[in-house]
Amino acid sequence: MSVSMLLPDLRGGGAERVNIDLAHEFDRAGHEVEFVLMQARGELLEEARKDFSVVDLYTPRARALPVALARYLSRRRPDALLAAMWPLTVIAPLAARLSGHRCKVMISEHGILSAQYRDWGRRHRAALRASMAVGYRLAGHRVGVSSGVAADIATLSGMRRDAFDVIHNPVPPRPEPSSQEIRDAEGLWSGPKGARIVTVGTMKTVKNHPLLLRAFARLDQPDARLMFVGDGAGRDALLSLAKDLGINERVIFAGFHRDPTPFYKTADLFVLSSDYEGFGNVIVEALACGTPVVSTDCPSGPGEILDGGRFGRLVPVGDAGAMAEAIHAALNAPANCDALKRRAADFSPGIAARKYLDLLDLK
Repeated sequence: MSVSMLLPDLRGGGAERVNIDLAHEFDRAGHEVEFVLMQARGELLEEARKDFSVVDLYTPRARALPVALARYLSRRRPDALLAAMWPLTVIAPLAARLSGHRCKVMISEHGILSAQYRDWGRRHRAALRASMAVGYRLAGHRVGVSSGVAADIATLSGMRRDAFDVIHNPVPPRPEPSSQEIRDAEGLWSGPKGARIVTVGTMKTVKNHPLLLRAFARLDQPDARLMFVGDGAGRDALLSLAKDLGINERVIFAGFHRDPTPFYKTADLFVLSSDYEGFGNVIVEALACGTPVVSTDCPSGPGEILDGGRFGRLVPVGDAGAMAEAIHAALNAPANCDALKRRAADFSPGIAARKYLDLLDLK
């Protein structure tokens, strides 16, 4: 069977990474996979091209996509079309109808759209709701990567919650770091094991990294170290806040690393401080390394991954005091690393891919 996977591009984002991981699993199951991109660009493009066909639709604007995609579908005639991320998720079902080619259309959303577009104005919100109400109803299957995402898009589209399936993001196990990679990570910590805290992610508003800095400043542990693995537009503001809080000498900005595994492995605790998440792949990555987790109980993935607190500590969104207390408790409690690793295995790509293929009835 042939499966076409529609994305805006292949920049290094979570949804793009998820689709590449799924593509490898579909390929292992014997299906032919082709990536269909509005624009063939992004950090993950060459990785995809090594194993899959990539089609460039040359459509930088979404309004040109319905016709371009319809032409592609009528020519290529895949058995299934998977589209990720609004507005592609509402355009794809329409283009399939325009093409005259009957194929299975599945759409998937990876974020809390009501929060993501909260500040875009009343007109945009009306367009979002109207397009989802029409486009989603034309799709054969609708997927949210967490229960929270599924509930959010059901509300926005005015559809019943049971019209949406939940398939958690696949998070593949990463290769074991080399001894040199571990030594390189160790060299950045500038502090002994026992109170090393790491967070991984792009420095943008939704991640609420200032909350983590304020929580860290409350810790009464002079030997504690906080490391940020990632980069982004918010870096300078975080540097300034760390200095204002008097903790800049104990905060490490390690920059972007394609594989953060050595930092999970050398840390004592992973912390996520987000205001909202579609899922939270980094939590699974930390668990896979046996690293304990503290996270805000934000919409919508962390609580599902940590099973309501069974596999990590959850704190209210925006509460620096509660986060500081949870960090202190986690650093001073024994961790069941094997249980954390078993939980991470629940999100393996093979499990997620089988759920997608079962929905599509592709054997």
